[in-house]
Parts: sequence; C-alpha cells; structure tokens
Amino acid sequence: MADIEKKPVKIVETVLRDAHQSLLATRMTTEQMLPIVGKMDQVGYYAVECWGGATFDSCLRFLKEDPWMRLRKLRDGFKNTKLQMLFRGQNILGYNHYADDVVEYFVQKSISNGIDIIRIFDCLNDMRNLQTAVSACNKEKGHAQVALSYTLGDSYTLDYWKDIAKRIEDMGADSICIKDMAGLLTPYNADELVRALKESTKLPIDLHTHYTSGVASMTYLKAIEAGCDIIDTAMSPLALGTSQPATEVMVETFRGTPYDTGYDQNLLAEIAAYFQPIRDEALKSGRLNPKVLGVDIKTLQYQVPGGMLSNLVSQLKEAGQEDKYLQVLEEVPRVRADFGEPPLVTPSSQIVGTQAVLNVISGERYKMVTKETKKILMGEFGQTVKPFNPEVQKKIIGDETPITCRPADLIAPQLPQFEKECAQWKQQDEDVLSYALFPNVAKEFFEYRAAQQTGVDSTLADKQNKTYPV
Repeated sequence: MADIEKKPVKIVETVLRDAHQSLLATRMTTEQMLPIVGKMDQVGYYAVECWGGATFDSCLRFLKEDPWMRLRKLRDGFKNTKLQMLFRGQNILGYNHYADDVVEYFVQKSISNGIDIIRIFDCLNDMRNLQTAVSACNKEKGHAQVALSYTLGDSYTLDYWKDIAKRIEDMGADSICIKDMAGLLTPYNADELVRALKESTKLPIDLHTHYTSGVASMTYLKAIEAGCDIIDTAMSPLALGTSQPATEVMVETFRGTPYDTGYDQNLLAEIAAYFQPIRDEALKSGRLNPKVLGVDIKTLQYQVPGGMLSNLVSQLKEAGQEDKYLQVLEEVPRVRADFGEPPLVTPSSQIVGTQAVLNVISGERYKMVTKETKKILMGEFGQTVKPFNPEVQKKIIGDETPITCRPADLIAPQLPQFEKECAQWKQQDEDVLSYALFPNVAKEFFEYRAAQQTGVDSTLADKQNKTYPV
C-alpha cells in the first residue's frame, strides 16, 4: 500500500445520539453523558453526533430534560471537538412541515447554542425541502451537510445519485452524507456509489449506515477504499445490531494503512468501559432488547429498516393478528410503489408501514387510510421520484387537487403565533421552538420545570416521573 496517498479516515462518533436512539429508544440522559465527555474530547473525532433526531422529543417527553440545556452542557465539555446534529429539512425535528421562519430560527438557535455541523435530510429527497435549512446554516456560518436518503428501486440509478449530488453542491452545502438508514448498502455497491459521487462533486462524502443487515463494516471498508472521506461509528457497547459499526473495530481495521485514524485504542477502551454498565443495565431492565442486536437479512429482502420492522410487529400485536406479519412485509413494497417509491425513513417509513398493516388487516387495500397517507398523496410532503399510482391516489383524495409547489410555500409565517401561545411559559428564547415542534409535550415539560423550580408541587414531579419512566 506504500504507493497509496496517505488519507486518514475521519470518524463521526454516534454514541451520544444515533447509537442510543437505535438501541435504547433514545433514553440516555445528559447526566449519563457528561462524565465521559472530557475523555471523548481527547480522541480526535471529526465530530460527535449528539443532538437532533429523536433526542429532542425524548428529552422533553420521557426524560423531563431541556434539550437546549443538554446541548449547552455538551458544548461546554467538548472544547476541541465539533458537535453535529440531525435535522429533518422542513420538518426540523418534528413530523410535519414548518414555515421558513421557524426553520431559520431553529437553525440559528442550534448553532448559537453550540452545534457546528447540521446534517439535513428530506424523507423524499425533495431538494426543495432542504434549501431553507441549508441557506440558514450558511448564514450562521455553520457547516451544512446534506444527506441523501439512500434506498433501492428502478429510479435510484447511479445517474440519479450523481445528479442529486451536483444539485446539493449547487445549493451551497459543505459536504454530502450517504444516509443508509436501513443498512441496504452492500460493500461493492458502496464502492460503485462513492466512485460515482466523486465524479460529480468535489464535496467531502460521509457514509452513515446501520448494522441491521450485517454488512456495514465491510461496506465502510470498501467505501473508504473508493474515496469516502468520513464514516459514522459507535463505541462498541452501543454498536452493531440496529446501531452503527463499532468505533474501535474500524480504527483497528485501518491501523497501519494510508487510512489510519491515529486514534489511541487505550483511550477508546476507557471510553468503552464507561458505556459498558449503561449497556448492561439496559439489557437487565429490558430497555435493550437482544433481538435488535442480531442480523436481520429481511432488511435487504424487503428494504424495511429495523425500527420499522419492530413497529409492524407491535401494530399487528395490538390488532391480535401477528400471524399476518409475512403478508404485511410483502405488502410494504406494493404500498411504497403506489406512493411513488419513496425512501423508507422518518416519516415516510411510518406512513408506508402503517398503511401496509391497515391494508392487510382490513382485508381490502386502502379501505382504511391514515391522514398521513392522504397527506403524502396530496403532495404535502413533497415530490416523489416516481408518480403516485393514479388509481390509488384517486381512491384516497377523490376530486381534491394535489399540490405541486414546495409544501412550505403554502405555510404562512408561524413564529409570531407560537411566541404568543408560549408566552406564559417562556423562560428562554429557545422555549418557543420546543413549543413549536411539540406543543403538548413542551407544555407538560414547562409545567414540570416550573414545579421543580418552585419546589411547591412535588406531587407533579412524582406524577410526571411515573407517567414517563426513563
């Protein structure tokens, strides 16, 4: 390998966000994170992903923590390491589209509170739903990384990905992430995809995948050899399964090669030892289900992300029709085709999966539909890579005219109204954003916070802790 140019691989550590989101239902608390931050800061990571995704909702809803306070505390602890977050485009961290003024304000506050890199994605890869967040990030001097929601299908050719990469570069992004949320990217396909993207863009390429289908570490190896610049990994106690490949394993894989990270394995071992008891306790309590630690090859067969598989099982269990699991798995690709073949990532994965369940248990396709199914077929989430099935669309939306513009163009500015509604609870500017994304959950948190601050109503605190166990 002596003739290969030295190019150390950069690593984004996910243990403080995606790893515990994938394995522990996003239940790691800020207090569990803070003691190890000093050691993590010495590793030399390209970045630590620690915010966004489901962490915001979980902080408020289950942990009774202020997510903004978590970010500020992590920023204080990480003196030398960039902090990264995951951002759902025009959905921000919620499930519906927001007006541009809310998106811009959220980006501004994320960066001013300590975020360096914002990874921005759209569940349909509709570039129109990304531009506002990218421009806002540019304005605040943050690093805008745009993620391609990776999926398979007739339309998702190398030319499709190359075209999107060029458009991402043109919109002002600083880097590109291949976001393989379902673990669908196999090693040699990764080699081919990375080489193709390198032909069409000069932007650095980050690869994010999950171990669900069992191929992720090999996929990283081939991607790095093909020119990938950055990979996402998780410390070993919270790696593998539906999480990412293990940090220490990938560091050792590249040791002594031109891609050597130079990271200290002794330091990584100390960090891993810190997270081991958290893993052990989660296994003991049942929070970490051993089932999510195995390999599920059905992921490749049905292109269904691991988290979506568990949702399908629980929905069928509630309906008392667990025996219909295989039928639902076979129905998912059909629904996805009817809906324009979208990538299966939040919220499109939930919409497609739930509709597949309804189609099977009702005994008739689209006899029962969710409001989200109607929204997607009305164009309220944006444009899909293929047209919708016209018969299905007609059956569900009738004579209503679907929208073809960028969905957020139809949303008037929302911040003034959110400010007004949140005024009685507001203690910091950021509270209005917590309220905007999760009004009912934020209100309960604000009431809990007020009770904690006054010390008057300890019964409310007890009630909240019982209602929302960690």
